[in-house]
Amino acid sequence: MSSYLNETIFNYYCAGVYEGKIKFQDNKIMHSKVNKRQRTQLKENALAEDFQANLPIRQIHSNLEFYAEADWSGDEVLLENKDYYKQHISYNATIENKLETSQVWAFRNNTAVDVVTVNGEVIAFVCPNRYGMEILVKEGYEALTPLVVYDDPNLSKPKFGINDLGTYLIPMRDAVKLATDVYLPEGIGDIQKVPTILIRTCYDRNQKKEQLMHWVNKGYAVVNQDVRGRADSEGSLVPFYYERDDGSDTIDWIIKQDWSDGNVGMWGASYLGYVVTAASTSGHPNLKAVVNEVNVGSPFTDTVRRGGTVCSWPLLSWTLAQSVGTRTDFSIFSGEAVSVEEAVDARPIKEIPQQIIGKNSGPWDLWSEHPEYDDFWRNCTYSEKGDQVKVPMFVISGWYDGDGPGVSETWRMLTQHDVPNRKIVLGPWEHNPNRARDLKSLHFGNNSVVYDYDVNVLRWFDRYLKGIENGIDKEPRATYYVVGDNEWKQSDDWSPKESTTTNFYLSSNGNANSSNGDGSLLNKLAESAQADQFTYNPKEPFEFSGDREPDILNKHEIRNDILVYTSDVLEENIVVAGELSAEIYAASSGMDTDWVVNLSVVDETGESIHLSNYIVRAKYRNGYDAPILLEPGEIEKYNIYMQPIAYTFKKGTKIRFSITSSSKFVSFPNSNTGENPYENPKELVVVQRVYHTEEYPSHVKLPILLKEK
Repeated sequence: MSSYLNETIFNYYCAGVYEGKIKFQDNKIMHSKVNKRQRTQLKENALAEDFQANLPIRQIHSNLEFYAEADWSGDEVLLENKDYYKQHISYNATIENKLETSQVWAFRNNTAVDVVTVNGEVIAFVCPNRYGMEILVKEGYEALTPLVVYDDPNLSKPKFGINDLGTYLIPMRDAVKLATDVYLPEGIGDIQKVPTILIRTCYDRNQKKEQLMHWVNKGYAVVNQDVRGRADSEGSLVPFYYERDDGSDTIDWIIKQDWSDGNVGMWGASYLGYVVTAASTSGHPNLKAVVNEVNVGSPFTDTVRRGGTVCSWPLLSWTLAQSVGTRTDFSIFSGEAVSVEEAVDARPIKEIPQQIIGKNSGPWDLWSEHPEYDDFWRNCTYSEKGDQVKVPMFVISGWYDGDGPGVSETWRMLTQHDVPNRKIVLGPWEHNPNRARDLKSLHFGNNSVVYDYDVNVLRWFDRYLKGIENGIDKEPRATYYVVGDNEWKQSDDWSPKESTTTNFYLSSNGNANSSNGDGSLLNKLAESAQADQFTYNPKEPFEFSGDREPDILNKHEIRNDILVYTSDVLEENIVVAGELSAEIYAASSGMDTDWVVNLSVVDETGESIHLSNYIVRAKYRNGYDAPILLEPGEIEKYNIYMQPIAYTFKKGTKIRFSITSSSKFVSFPNSNTGENPYENPKELVVVQRVYHTEEYPSHVKLPILLKEK
């Protein structure tokens, strides 16, 4: 059915860069592209089948009737197809000599694709994302949409086309050559030199290259490289090991090119975030700016041996996906092509790749040859060389990012060495940040998805690569979103200087087993309390999802092999914001074991909603480089870092802390014997005891945000 939307010509923008025109017809979508190099308008054709964008243009097309017939008024709108919108912000601008006011409608319950209306008619569709906000806007109505965030006079403007110089094979110090694409701003002239943004990826440099091109439009060279052993690069993939040196060697190559002005920045997310953090520890003097999103941490902190354990599905999914060829098999990565349960249950651990994908995995084999923290792992631990970091680093992550331990490791490193011009933003986001306003049972504010995400990334590069005085270096160091209050806050540091670490002590009468037990969480040490104990059987591990999501934990907390400590009903709101940790005094009847700690909120209905956790292996209690087996029955102290949060525990809810010894989809269960976990050690059932007395005051440390006066 035709509507006014079929008559509308939409301009299409990516990260503020005009990319052509879109016109919806009854049975097809017409697209007038822009020539990438010359920035000239091309003729209209049907939208190509292989057209890719974060903005779901084909889905919008199929829903045009619903958009056109909706009554865009009031506080909320429910389309006939059940898409749900809430009234958000508005803009004012003069259009054709008339002052107009727009209304932005925030899309809820799914990936944000917001709608902008004027006088009840749709004039734009908006898709914020990490790479650059994408907008379809009625021609001439740009000033009534979030596109205005790109109007900042201090922001680099899209003045240039893209000159693809092709692929270079760049030799590293050991003569291995890495496939590297170079893109220059078209029209800079023969003698003008430009700063460079370097991206190094394990996922094939061609996968996301279109999303990186907006930096070229804005006057940067973009160098896009496959890390060694991936896609078209030579060598073998040894995750983590070569990234510091290969990053440094690539920068050496860049600054020798006649188009380089000697200023190099790096951007990366997830494993690519590890890559840029590792490169920063090379101390290369020409690395002048780093943007690090949701970064994977060092192997013993986050990825391969989290807390000294042997990671299970998150590691397996990634490693097996990298091991079937030189390009990532994303069907394995997502768990679609293999059985997650079968992979996690396979034994011995070192032979899992052969059993699941029918071939050896080079990384998996190598890791199994290094069961203890040695020089191999030390070279992979970027925080070991934190004193070499001099570059301004912008860290971005969220409360529901599974690689939160890596982000915390990075920030601790920057703080420990007082790296100047460090900055952090932490939102209510997953590993794919700035995507949606709702996550399972949690519903954030409309403000939880921001329109200036990529603008702030560009401002960072503009400030430190081009020297533009845009003020980003004068802003507070930390910006974070408080879930529950659903508001953004800023602080001069992270953890916030306004927060005070407060101990919440574990207590019971010796029966804290399960949520039906007598475990309490108190703001002062109990005068008398008995130790709690449970039996841990490696053959019956907990099956937490392994994801950092607001999972409901009640079904796990009814087991007898978990100790649960719950506060009284809160009489007032408590805002916790910052890095968390726990100090636990415990004993085991085994030679080794694992400790899993969880923090959750118990809402008014009794649901226990996951907030933060971590897992540690007992033998590394004195440091990864100082493994010591347990003396059965001897009490030991464990200092356990947990993933950060900013969360308002509301009046009427409860704070809950739990301890157990397994998390199957995070780490393979500890055999409790202290033997090489990669082999097939006989599993031992053990008795675990947790103490909470004046001598052994087990507690969790929560950074409580001071009330604003």
